[in-house]
Amino acid sequence: MKKKTIRTIPQERTSIPVQAPAARVENFEEVALGYRLEQALNEAERCLMCSDPACIPACPVAIDIPGFIERISEEDYRRAYNTLTEANLLPAICGRVCPQEDQCERVCPVGDTLEPVAIGRLERWVGDLALAKGWTTTPYIEPNGFKVGIVGSGPAGIACAADMAKAGCDVTIYEALHASGGVLRYGIPEFRLPNHVIDSEIENLTRLGIAIECNTLVGRLFTIEQMLDEMGFDAVFIGSGAGYPKFMGIPGESLHGVLSANELLTRCNLMGALEFPKYDTPLDLGARVAVIGAGNTAMDAMRVALRSGAEKAHCIYRRTRAESPAREEEIGHAEEEGVDFHWLTAPVEILGDDAGNVRAMVCLRMELGEPDESGRRRPVPIEGSEYEFETDTVVYAIGTNANPVIGQTSKIALDDWGHVRTDESLATSMAGVYAGGDIVTGAATVILAMGAGRKAACSMKAYLGIRESEDVYLPERSGSEDKLFGIPVDEHNFSRVRLR
Repeated sequence: MKKKTIRTIPQERTSIPVQAPAARVENFEEVALGYRLEQALNEAERCLMCSDPACIPACPVAIDIPGFIERISEEDYRRAYNTLTEANLLPAICGRVCPQEDQCERVCPVGDTLEPVAIGRLERWVGDLALAKGWTTTPYIEPNGFKVGIVGSGPAGIACAADMAKAGCDVTIYEALHASGGVLRYGIPEFRLPNHVIDSEIENLTRLGIAIECNTLVGRLFTIEQMLDEMGFDAVFIGSGAGYPKFMGIPGESLHGVLSANELLTRCNLMGALEFPKYDTPLDLGARVAVIGAGNTAMDAMRVALRSGAEKAHCIYRRTRAESPAREEEIGHAEEEGVDFHWLTAPVEILGDDAGNVRAMVCLRMELGEPDESGRRRPVPIEGSEYEFETDTVVYAIGTNANPVIGQTSKIALDDWGHVRTDESLATSMAGVYAGGDIVTGAATVILAMGAGRKAACSMKAYLGIRESEDVYLPERSGSEDKLFGIPVDEHNFSRVRLR
């Protein structure tokens, strides 16, 4: 193949078709429609096939990005899918919701001169093609007799479960809600991630022999300690996420019409609120909805509100657009759909009417001062700038805390914020128990959670003494390494002893 240069590749990034704003704000169908074949081939031609690609280490699960894109260019789409799923079993999901612009695309050398290669859009295209064709990558699995329990069916739990199942373990996932997928299911609206995509990709996981038990809240029905002892699990992974909402603690938060974005999205995405009274989940948003925060969850909440009958949705954010943590694409889509943005604005009180319903917020104008510990400029109130902002509903989207049940019901060590404390290998304070994803780091991205799940699986396999094929044939030992009872220390494994 002739070597490509920045001058010989297509110069324009291939745009993706989308629903028109006026049409999509009336429905929950997917906004971004995905590439057609010719568009995928054109964008694949923009990859330079770097000899030392920076995009692979920038991907939290280390996808062979040039490899799968090259397979697309060769029109060998099945091999492109196989290459993708060596590292990521959820390409149709990650291609839609992962912030590639901050990860693999950010380091793409094409982006030094032109717009970077649309890696995420190509990943989605391959994932969607695989779902349409019914492709799967189910390897031969030799059972090894180990039993592994996974707490939570979100991205971290799914990734860990897949790797442990491939290694031959008997894997069971416990999900607290009545449908699997975790934050993928309850936290992301269908116009960004359709449920049928989640269903199809999770179905592929069950082909690995993974059992998923829903309506099972670990910590209430049974504890982590019971999983290790009475239930006979040899290792446990905790991926229960960070779905406990944060509030500001300002006056008026107990008024009717104040809720979290998690509650709003869960009611709509998982509990059928949009089909009330067919489903017994009322929403009662009101005509004017104000969302506090400007991350991706805030964008989802405002766009859901507009599709759910709100006449107006407002974004209230104490910094500027430049400091917003949301993806630029999501902000742009929200603007196109009619969301009003109120930058440099902070609420200090929520006001109610005589019936206890929200009627307005008291807000302050802000200006930006010096950078804080996050590196963003700190918002500073402007004295005397208070004003009333009329609204019927206030939605908080300012972050989440760790789900507290595991910490409340087990002796596992937590940090000062209630997250599960782990070491570098993601091992917790309890032997045989590992944790990863938002329950350890706080709210992060889908792909980072998946990376943590895979890292934990690697550590769990080492703990159980499961040898990877590449580890079987080790280089010759020098004979000088530390030994205990004649066995090199790194060959020793932990064995639990049960006293009767």
